[in-house]
Amino acid sequence: MSALFETPYFGIAVTVAAYWVGVKIQKKTGLVICNNMLITVGLIIILLKVFHISYDAYYTGGSIINMLLGPATTCMAVSIYAKKDLLKRYWAPVLAGCLAGAVASIASVLVMCRLFGLDRAILMSLLPKSVTTPIATAVSESHGGIVPITVAAVIVTGMLGNILAPILIRVFRVKDPMAAGLGIGACSHAMGTAKAIEIGETEGAMSGLAIGMCGIITAILALSFDFLA
Repeated sequence: MSALFETPYFGIAVTVAAYWVGVKIQKKTGLVICNNMLITVGLIIILLKVFHISYDAYYTGGSIINMLLGPATTCMAVSIYAKKDLLKRYWAPVLAGCLAGAVASIASVLVMCRLFGLDRAILMSLLPKSVTTPIATAVSESHGGIVPITVAAVIVTGMLGNILAPILIRVFRVKDPMAAGLGIGACSHAMGTAKAIEIGETEGAMSGLAIGMCGIITAILALSFDFLA
């Protein structure tokens, strides 16, 4: 049985099955807390704990799914291209919005780390929490951060964005689909973008654009911060 757990097929099958269950529960209940991503992660954790399966064994297959994150993110360029006329007209507000989102994300980490007296390694680990995993891990590793903490922070941030984005849009009465999409992508990367695509075509395209732009801006700001430090 242990040999089965260590095959790539196990990690892939478990992830797909857990996500399928999560989607079914979300559609059945319609509750915000029953988020498909949250349910998927919870089910996988429970399964690994109950059957005493190591994370390394699961990740043999899970890494294959993780590898697809890059191409999946790149495919968002299709929806962005479809809105190219909109981008030509509003390029300045889009750039300003992404810059504001990246700065706000980094500033919040700086303030919280100072408030709780966290060291520099933790600071650099949390700094790229709002950008997509490939960029976040590269930024963290190159500036002395702890990559596993970065990955955990990115996942939690993305899940919160995925869950709370529709609620926050209603609470703050965001009517402009471009503003909603940029806000979601700037703070919760690919997981948030998945929700933005569900909300609307323009929201999804702008959120996908924000992933790339905020990732670049965050990397530059992190480099500047590291230089000044």
